Amino acid sequence: MSTVTVLPEAPRRAADRVSLWSGLRTGRGLAGAVLVAFVALAGLLAPWLAPYAPDQQISGAVLLAPDAEHLFGTDSVGRDIFSRTLYGIRIDLLVIFLAVPLGAVVGAALGLAATRFDRLDTAIQRAFDLLLAFPAIVLAIALTMVAGPGVLTIGLVIALAEIPVFGRLTRTSVRTIRQAPYVEAARALGAGEGWILRRHILPNCLEPLTVQLALAMSVGVFIEGAMSFLGLGIVPPAPSLGSLIEEGTQNAYYSPLFVAGPLAAVLLLVLGLLLISQALAARSRRQ
Repeated sequence: MSTVTVLPEAPRRAADRVSLWSGLRTGRGLAGAVLVAFVALAGLLAPWLAPYAPDQQISGAVLLAPDAEHLFGTDSVGRDIFSRTLYGIRIDLLVIFLAVPLGAVVGAALGLAATRFDRLDTAIQRAFDLLLAFPAIVLAIALTMVAGPGVLTIGLVIALAEIPVFGRLTRTSVRTIRQAPYVEAARALGAGEGWILRRHILPNCLEPLTVQLALAMSVGVFIEGAMSFLGLGIVPPAPSLGSLIEEGTQNAYYSPLFVAGPLAAVLLLVLGLLLISQALAARSRRQ
């Protein structure tokens, strides 16, 4: 009697994993990518697009309404809000595109270490519980008392807030993949743990981490905005979107449209990142 050998399920090929990004070419992904690119280009091109320096005080231009010369109006000391919004976008992009990946890398490394060493796993999980016990704003207040307000403090708060999220996601993904048939087959054939980690586990962990990365960046925009709104973030006169919104609320009676420009930039950036994360998640579920 002949026998039939059933091979274990193979892991996704590199081409299949790359196709995750094809979710950005249609529907929500494309819309999100366009929104993020629009805001990012506006910030990156600020030195060429801004008609004034971000801290330039224009004589006789206090709390002016939007017009052809000042698209978003001016603030209480005569600075052009449109120019400050463009430079504020640059600071937000710098923070989220550095702090969030830093938190992701550190969290993923800790999550991976937790799966290799059982005693270390307990210590890492309790550290994650401690970080998750403090809301981001409470953590921001504590760090500001120690380090003072500024870009570094905002970056630390965002990174610390994301470390346990990425750590636990990595830990769960690795433990799940290690039980897959193709990993067990590779181990039975004599493959070492290091080879299995590089060939099977890490490549297949990238999809959930990529989806979470886009979502975490949208959260990072909110954290920066909240910290700057409360005076815990960017130190004046340097602009940020959160501090511009805070100034706009103070002058809403005299210039109702003051807050519209910075708030629109925040909404477009957050919406774009959320659409990208949703498109990636949907593509990942279909694969």
